Amino acid sequence: MNRFIISVSLAAFLIGCAQEETPVCTNDAPGYLLTNIEVIDGTGSPATSASVRVSDGKIGELGSLEACANETVIDGDGLTLAPGFIDTHSHGDGEIDEMPDALTAISQGITTMIVGQDGGSNYPLANFFAKMEAAPSTANYASYIGHNTLREEVMGEDFKRVATDDEVAAMSAMLASELESGALGFATGLEYEPGIYSETTEVITLAKVAAAVGGRYISHIRSEDRWFEDSIDEIILIGRETGMPVQISHIKLAMTPLWGKAPEILAKLDAARADGVQITADIYPYEFWQSTMMVLLPERDYTDRAAVEEVLETIAPAAGMWMTRFEPNPEFVGKSLVEIAGVLETDPAGAFMALAEMADEWRKATGESAEMIIATSMRADDIDDLMAWSGTNICSDGGLIDLHPRGAGSFPRVLGRYVRENQIMSLETAIHKMTGLTAAHMGFDDRGLIQPGMVADMVLFDPDTVIDNATPEDPSALSTGIEMVWVSGELVYADGATTDARPGKIIRR
Repeated sequence: MNRFIISVSLAAFLIGCAQEETPVCTNDAPGYLLTNIEVIDGTGSPATSASVRVSDGKIGELGSLEACANETVIDGDGLTLAPGFIDTHSHGDGEIDEMPDALTAISQGITTMIVGQDGGSNYPLANFFAKMEAAPSTANYASYIGHNTLREEVMGEDFKRVATDDEVAAMSAMLASELESGALGFATGLEYEPGIYSETTEVITLAKVAAAVGGRYISHIRSEDRWFEDSIDEIILIGRETGMPVQISHIKLAMTPLWGKAPEILAKLDAARADGVQITADIYPYEFWQSTMMVLLPERDYTDRAAVEEVLETIAPAAGMWMTRFEPNPEFVGKSLVEIAGVLETDPAGAFMALAEMADEWRKATGESAEMIIATSMRADDIDDLMAWSGTNICSDGGLIDLHPRGAGSFPRVLGRYVRENQIMSLETAIHKMTGLTAAHMGFDDRGLIQPGMVADMVLFDPDTVIDNATPEDPSALSTGIEMVWVSGELVYADGATTDARPGKIIRR
């Protein structure tokens, strides 16, 4: 590690000090001391110059400290130490078998990923937890249990309807079992099948099962565009009816008539909080999203040309939409809808309809999904306002292998562009939104802060250089400025590469 001076000898660190003046560590297994660092502790408080002692995977002391005998000393070179970043909306479980080093996450400083998002989760969760404990990753994992997963298990292919009382009871029993396995709570993806066909009463009934054991609720809400405000009302109602903490996943104003309305939405959320509803949100720092074409059509009717034209006019302009996956014709991947329209010799609406039809035929023939798009729907000033809200923490919504750059760049992008370049918030506030605030939103009380007794998940970075490098053209490009990352006190990332350590834990509710 060419930027750091590591001394395993007290004499090398305290030249000229008498041996009898050397403090003696009280731990049976001496750890290490991080010195010459600026500490941002995750509370939102200003940075302080301090040393941090780590032993047995936890933070032991913080302050003006001298090295103990036989204690490793790491000179931080004046860089900034923060708690490890917690990603509250991650899809980092999808490729973990092939990528146990979780490089694209760890290289951002992410030490804990919260999966089971958008209503979909591993099932049964106990199997996933057992697998991860048998073959750990570099990072920690926690998970929600997904509403869509429960609906699929109970209703099978007959899901395009309201669930019966017996079916809701069956889902409730399954949810209770998953919560016993350690799920953080209940997650919905109400814009996706099969959850899109559920009534609010079904969701509330299930959410109360989680609330009864101290669980939490997180939701890709029913609409992020046409019926956005109604969807906000729905999650507020769920929070009020259950009394549990509720979180809006990747909050956004994804429709031109909504642009500029962030202050109004935040005022509604503040009013709900003042009324006792524990509502929060997470956000990723991009104006474009990634999902399926059908999410743009709530009626799922791609033959409705008027509906498609409305989508392209008010939600996702054709020039800002491109294919990231298309099984029927992989040559379309990377092309915009405008470019594909030229190939198909039609207009953008016609191209959208043709692509949707091909994807539908592929799905029917194979039983597998066929397509994925990235679409531009948000405005920068709205993202600034939503991110700065006191109830918002940072997330990625990314996978370990992702065609959207958020999977490799979200957290450094906030630090480099939103903090250093655009000065949307202070560095301490941004770190708070990645650590201490995030831990509170997830119900964690043992990590997210640089304080004695906390798990030593930590990231050392350069606030003057940290930046994302991932782009839509090169979505896996690693960020720069993240120098070292520790999980449970073990070094997992340094010099732009992961180490062999795999100390990641499963975090149960």
